[in-house]
Amino acid sequence: MKVSDILRVKGSTLFTVSPDQTLWEAMQTMSELDIGSLVVMEHGDLIGMLTFREVINAVVANGGSVGTRHVRSVMDDAPLTCTPETEIDEVRRMMLARHARYMPVLERRTLMGVISFYDVAKTVVDAQDFENRMLKAYIRDWPEEGSAGGPKAAA
Repeated sequence: MKVSDILRVKGSTLFTVSPDQTLWEAMQTMSELDIGSLVVMEHGDLIGMLTFREVINAVVANGGSVGTRHVRSVMDDAPLTCTPETEIDEVRRMMLARHARYMPVLERRTLMGVISFYDVAKTVVDAQDFENRMLKAYIRDWPEEGSAGGPKAAA
């Protein structure tokens, strides 16, 4: 399974921010849209990621205030990225190694979408559920989920 499979289901809605916007404006956008990240774009190119992690670190470093800081001063300017052709298992390893919760998907320099650790976990669980259902369907007389009695004994 590849990242393109996640994007096909998830869609390609993107939320971006300019590096010169204030951190306050970016926080308002994240709150209003109930999202945990914004892609930082400048002149059509991805130059960073702003996630709740960077926001919290900036607020704590500023004594509990947002102040007049701009996105550029707090964003992750070297975000982990992948391509639509990257395998999900590789994405999982990359995200776990960097403790990344969000990953922009780039095809060359074009931003195709953003996937989250939640998206990856959901895809893996859905694939395992599908495989489990197929295996149960293959085994004759397998009881449905929630039925009492367990599998039927062989005669």
